Amino acid sequence: MNQSYTVKLDSFEGPLDLLLHLINRYEIDIYDIPVKTITEQYMAYVRTMQELELNIASEYLVMAATLLAMKSGMLLPNQEIEVEDDEYEEEDPREQLMNQLLQYRKYKEAAQTLKERENDTHQIFTRPAQSLDEYRTKEEDGLTQGEVTVYDMIGAMKNMLKRKQWDQPLEARVERQEIPISERMEEVLTKVRGAKSGIHFTELFPVPTRSHVVVTFIAILELMKNRSIYCEQQHHFEDIVIYQLEE
Repeated sequence: MNQSYTVKLDSFEGPLDLLLHLINRYEIDIYDIPVKTITEQYMAYVRTMQELELNIASEYLVMAATLLAMKSGMLLPNQEIEVEDDEYEEEDPREQLMNQLLQYRKYKEAAQTLKERENDTHQIFTRPAQSLDEYRTKEEDGLTQGEVTVYDMIGAMKNMLKRKQWDQPLEARVERQEIPISERMEEVLTKVRGAKSGIHFTELFPVPTRSHVVVTFIAILELMKNRSIYCEQQHHFEDIVIYQLEE
């Protein structure tokens, strides 16, 4: 029997956050959302999260159903209804989603601004200003996770599963295999430490079994959360490179 790893991650902020991530990543005009494209990409991410047995909230599935219904509705021809000599054109089904995304983005940017102000406040001292460059760390330089979000990690995982075709078990007989996450974290950290110029994300998945892939992915996220490693991606769709976060 295959071992199941069900993990709930605080990094998932909701379906609107994922949609906004996809809009930014694929440079989509938020005022003219291509429903077919955004639905396909959204469903690909949700399927990957389910494949990794991540405990995603039901609201992700509700949004998936909403997008699929919207996609189906967009395939129908526009209908105009005559009402007392006036023509009434059916409302664009994307408008409500667009308004939700615009409002969410506004609040998210406001929260980020408040966070930056909080960080600035923590740097205020009564003593005269002096250079703190020698005390700066990679974390302070914003390199803790290299601007790589959990959705970027899932996207990299999705591409790797597709490229290496690991979405189906390779063995005809699947046996239960105990792989402690803490043990896999140590193995990943050892590999990262041994790669001074960084190690590519795909190089950390040498064993093509579902349990090993899932545990490795969770181990990487836990190491990022513990600030033991950080990830960088120079450009969208490029490979993610993992580095050790020096103390």
